[in-house]
Amino acid sequence: MTLRIVTDSTCDLPEAVVRNLEITVLPLNIHIGDETLQDGVDISREMFYERLPAMNPFPKTAAPSPETFRQIYERLADEGAKAILSIHISETLSATINVARKAAEEFTRIPVTVLDSSQLSLGTGFLVEKAAQMARAGHALEEILDELKELMTRTYVFASLKTLEYLRRGGRMNSAVAHIGEFLKIKPLLHMHMGKSTVERVRTQKKATAQLMAWLKEYAPFERLEVLHAGIHEEAGTLIETVRAYFPEEAEPLPVQITPVLGAHLGVGALGFAAIRKKRIR
Repeated sequence: MTLRIVTDSTCDLPEAVVRNLEITVLPLNIHIGDETLQDGVDISREMFYERLPAMNPFPKTAAPSPETFRQIYERLADEGAKAILSIHISETLSATINVARKAAEEFTRIPVTVLDSSQLSLGTGFLVEKAAQMARAGHALEEILDELKELMTRTYVFASLKTLEYLRRGGRMNSAVAHIGEFLKIKPLLHMHMGKSTVERVRTQKKATAQLMAWLKEYAPFERLEVLHAGIHEEAGTLIETVRAYFPEEAEPLPVQITPVLGAHLGVGALGFAAIRKKRIR
């Protein structure tokens, strides 16, 4: 392929898809005290979620450096790429894409286009996979960008979180508010669409699950649908069986465990969906 696709480790694409479509994935960084781990490289998802509740100090996350991006772009140019499309987690959630933009501006060997996915996890991954498929089929960059921008309008990620504690520990929520929320058994709900991240709060897990089901019903039918989770394989498997009728007929649903760099903020027990709704027939 003369057009190569680059993304970051928050995309949550299966390794088989990454290899088959020759997608380049840059790992984000996880800092645990003085230790720096590369997301998806230096620690497995299973080990991370086993360790997360007791981690002290709490893990922090960070984007790769501009130099890391430049090195990747340089390598792809050496391999024969004539252009690069670099697709990353929404800039409303991470500084990663701004680092990519800086690196792209400074890299002059071949054109590098940086695209904000407006999403996270497999919401980004779906777009990256489509871009790589189209690049392999020989589509021009402009065609790919047009397709992705349309796809973004139909892509959603929504999930319930078990606790507010990880948002508090990660500095994403006022400590006093988080403690009050825990006392009242508040269950946060994350909803992501077109770069807009919202957090809703309900009083019980039953109400949180009901809201997930309401969103699922609202956006159905689906072109793509996957269950996402953070360290709760059994619950994710049960959810798949509960909503199996919503999956496209040809789908073989398997739960996808979100990458540690996202899990550090969402916490053990996050459970939800990444979805692309079908085009509406007018």
